[in-house]
Amino acid sequence: MKYFLLIICCFVALNSCNTRTNDTVTTSKEIPFAWEAANLYFLLTDRFYNGDTSNDINFNRTETSGKLRGFKGGDIKGITQKIVSGYFTDLGINAIWLTPIVEQIHGGTDEGTGLSYGFHGYWAKDWTALDPNFGTKEDLLELVNTAHKKGIRIILDAVINHTGPVTDKDPAWSDDWVRIEPKCDHKTYDSTITCTLVENLPDIKTETNESVNLPVQLIEKWKKEGRYEQEIAELNDFFNRTGYPRAPRFYIIKWLTDYITEFGIDGYRCDTVKHTEEFVWQEFKTECDYAFEKWKKDNPKKVLDDNNFYLVGEIYNYGISTGQYFDFGDKKVNYFDKAFQSLINFQFKWHAAQQDYESLFSSYSNYLTTDLKGYGTLNYVSSHDDSKPYDASREKPFMAATRLLLSPGTSQVYYGDESARSLVIEGTEGDATLRSFMNWDAIKNDPKTKKVLLHWQKLGQFRANHPAVGAGTHQMITQEPYLFYRSFSKDNYKDLVVIGLDLPKGKKALDVSKIFKNNEKIFDAYSQQNVVVKNGKVIIDSEFSIVLLERSN
Repeated sequence: MKYFLLIICCFVALNSCNTRTNDTVTTSKEIPFAWEAANLYFLLTDRFYNGDTSNDINFNRTETSGKLRGFKGGDIKGITQKIVSGYFTDLGINAIWLTPIVEQIHGGTDEGTGLSYGFHGYWAKDWTALDPNFGTKEDLLELVNTAHKKGIRIILDAVINHTGPVTDKDPAWSDDWVRIEPKCDHKTYDSTITCTLVENLPDIKTETNESVNLPVQLIEKWKKEGRYEQEIAELNDFFNRTGYPRAPRFYIIKWLTDYITEFGIDGYRCDTVKHTEEFVWQEFKTECDYAFEKWKKDNPKKVLDDNNFYLVGEIYNYGISTGQYFDFGDKKVNYFDKAFQSLINFQFKWHAAQQDYESLFSSYSNYLTTDLKGYGTLNYVSSHDDSKPYDASREKPFMAATRLLLSPGTSQVYYGDESARSLVIEGTEGDATLRSFMNWDAIKNDPKTKKVLLHWQKLGQFRANHPAVGAGTHQMITQEPYLFYRSFSKDNYKDLVVIGLDLPKGKKALDVSKIFKNNEKIFDAYSQQNVVVKNGKVIIDSEFSIVLLERSN
């Protein structure tokens, strides 16, 4: 069989090898990073960990809000602290996606669910500044540098479609920048794009090429902060270099790509993609790529590898089975074309709930090697705005991990998936129920939570150590017991793993004769035991119904 491959893994020194402990796993430099195989952690910056209580209140955001609709204190420093502590490494996380951290509207708005502040980050007031509730630019630089030292990529969230709502503290942007009607009805391409998502969420006129002046309130703000001349000079340089008209979208593209050149972030998750013309994302990719290359040229010692800048798009209701095109009804659009490397897969939660393991794994492997060849998918079981997650009451946290982390494609772990943080919070309205503060107390004190977390850690570490899991080709070995392998190769690196699920607990003999040779030493990363192939089989004696097999040194 052609997949008799050698995995280069060592388990000694923490800084250069993989360790099979629950305390830390440092990914070997020998293992290539592939976005298609990444284990990506998605968190609401305000709801993850409070690393600096001195920035919890700003701009007099002190009015009583609806339940879980105000700021709760999470910040950039808190994320950095958890990176340093090894929390993400223990989970096998090699990329972190933060909700937007740009300065939010200062006021709040009542949507019939109680007063809401922009704690979630999607209500921008000034793209050029960080919201002090989240932290400072120094905090962001420290986050990126600290993450990179741990082999973790940082993805920020890009919003080009809209500004924040209008409040008594946040005046509307001028009419040449935004529209406030009609509201989108999503029946056609135009009625999905040239419209406002919801009432009082001004829609950026991304379709226009007419030059516009900066909003008066932004000019006044920058002058008050003493940086007006610098911002204008940078804008002049950008428009002189690119030749773009001073249309609204190009201002925002400039402001967003500054975070690449200044901080060296590795990617953007792009919000409300289908509500913005596809050419906008092609233009955005062009400038992101330029900025990333400039950052690498200016910071050669900080470059992690030769991966391109990562762009993943959120197209609500896009699913992997539709291939490269999204159908508006009157028009089909390929958002991968000259834009996105990957799209969020809204179908995964349904596939995970309805299909058996083999149907799920084999179909995803097929999609990614045919219709989506050369691109990727981002799978998830829960998120910040999906009202019907895979397991809202967290009754199946073990199965959720197994299906998500062992499926082909990039995995998105939503904060608290790994700790069974409840997604059903009494007294909340709408998506607030999905956005409670991270359940750190349960992680520290609750035995059941610790058991769930350990399962996510074991699978996550195995996934991080083996790009074959997410980016490899899937092939079933035996249906009963259920055993399969994944194979991956890139340049001179080759990776092969064998995984068994729904196995009997206790002693189990597994036929691996098609994959491993007699007398080969094999390690089960789940039960943490070494075995030897004899007569084409390995015998694993464990209390678990899962095996994660890799070649030992």
